[in-house]
Amino acid sequence: MMATTVRPSLILLLAAVLLLATLAPGAPAAGGQPPDLPGDLSTEEGGPWVVRAYYDDRRMVASLAAVLEPWEVHHDEGWLLAAGGPREIRALLDLGFRLEVDAARTAELLAPRVALEGQVAGIPGFPCYRTVEETYASAAALAAAHPDLATWIDVGDSWEKQQPGGAPGYDLWVLRLTNSQLPGPKPKLFVLASIHAREYAPAELATRFAEYLVGSYGLDADVTWLLDHHEIHLMLQGNPDGRKMAEAGDLWRKNTDSDDGCTNPAVWGVDLNRNFAFRWDCCGGSSAYPCSEVYHGPGPASEPETAAVQDYLRAEFPDQRPPDLDAPAPADATGVFVDLHSHGDLVLWPWGFDYTVAPNGTALETLGRKMAYWNGAVPQQASDLYPTDGTTDDFAYGDLGLAAFTFEVGTKFFEECGYFEDTILPGNLPALLYAAKVARTPYQAPAGPDVRDLALLPAVVGVDATIQVRATLDDTRYSTLGGSEPTQNIAGGELYVDLPPWVQGATPAAQPLLPLDGAFDASVEEVWASLSTAGLEPGRHVLYLRGRDAEGHLGAFSAHFLYVIGHQAYLPVVQQQAP
Repeated sequence: MMATTVRPSLILLLAAVLLLATLAPGAPAAGGQPPDLPGDLSTEEGGPWVVRAYYDDRRMVASLAAVLEPWEVHHDEGWLLAAGGPREIRALLDLGFRLEVDAARTAELLAPRVALEGQVAGIPGFPCYRTVEETYASAAALAAAHPDLATWIDVGDSWEKQQPGGAPGYDLWVLRLTNSQLPGPKPKLFVLASIHAREYAPAELATRFAEYLVGSYGLDADVTWLLDHHEIHLMLQGNPDGRKMAEAGDLWRKNTDSDDGCTNPAVWGVDLNRNFAFRWDCCGGSSAYPCSEVYHGPGPASEPETAAVQDYLRAEFPDQRPPDLDAPAPADATGVFVDLHSHGDLVLWPWGFDYTVAPNGTALETLGRKMAYWNGAVPQQASDLYPTDGTTDDFAYGDLGLAAFTFEVGTKFFEECGYFEDTILPGNLPALLYAAKVARTPYQAPAGPDVRDLALLPAVVGVDATIQVRATLDDTRYSTLGGSEPTQNIAGGELYVDLPPWVQGATPAAQPLLPLDGAFDASVEEVWASLSTAGLEPGRHVLYLRGRDAEGHLGAFSAHFLYVIGHQAYLPVVQQQAP
């Protein structure tokens, strides 16, 4: 969508659009412009309009990728949702799309941004979304309050901050979460949020994820082992200059770079998600026109925001993939990259610049379907929508071999707070948590079964007691939207106490998990193990469990706390027998 400033002069247009919304709907125009657009599209004045663009050939959508980015694409129904001014409308008509103005979405787009009654924080009208300054203050406070778990790192400057005598601009920050008292190296998840400024939900989702992790440390066993043995890196605001424009109600997408030849201040800037160095401007998935919403910039990684992300990733992650486009990253490669966007309810993976399957495409799809199980999104290769080049996820995978994904969350750029709180947040927090869990082996663990419904009988015991550990091993938790993932019968599982198998210098013994019904013969199995607390010191212990399927795939670990008290006399001794 065009980055557009809402001006008072557009109120008349808004009123006209609302009037049109009350008229009887007609069929999409079969050619020429829809009747509810102005008669003269030869100028650059007017709009924006939100339109449904109908097509009969998917190649029309691919051709559009060098002009604008559709809001939604529905290949199964033959239409997309897009927005723009006269230039974009002309491009749609010239490509043969049949257009129908979406009056309700156009009116919503033009509605002024005003604070709610009594609102004192957040974006005006959207109190659930923190401003750039509020996001940064929250992250800095988190690091100050939990210095052993959180570090707030300045990694660069925004475009405006680099300009002499200009607007103040912003630092670019990364929030690193890990237990710094435990040494590395540790596998890493990197999350980038709101690199497109108008997308309100991603930055808040990433910030809530950070707060959930830190707040749950020591209380939730899975979060605790993740921060002990993994690292989570979050760039909460990937485009702070542009975000300030969007906070005022502008549908701003790009950064605010004004010196590349676009003279219209309402639409200048570089699309940072077309500016990354890998396959930059290679394949018709971006524009060389500086006023385009998908303008790729004057050169690869020309923008300081892009360069900061690239430099940080290259410093934190090893290069695990050869430069040959057909060469895969090794099966045991480490690291996960997630770029949070809105909207569309999608989980996307490379390639975006090409329709061919990436060398690690099968494993990327498996992890994508696993994360889509949690957030309910449609999993698919990025180019299945339309081609894009110079993108974040193609860079993270193509340059470094990371398992790289884009989440498109929600249904709108300016998503209502109720939908964010009730749907986006509870769906995507477990998806991000799973991404963190498999960061050690993202091309392997997602193919294995999950551990769920973990319980101890009893949960608290004395020394020299015996408990029963119960869980369910599930090899079926993949999204089935648009396809399916192979599943296998469960073949076994293992339990570790306090020392997981990756701890260097340790040789922890695995205790087998047994089928509750006496046989491993299904893709979902209840399992158990009898565990003695003999030799365990009083206090809290961590139990690590994982499952194995019939093809030998070991799944992600899940954990549970076991509490052993020092005086057994105060608790009954439970001698568990085999069920």
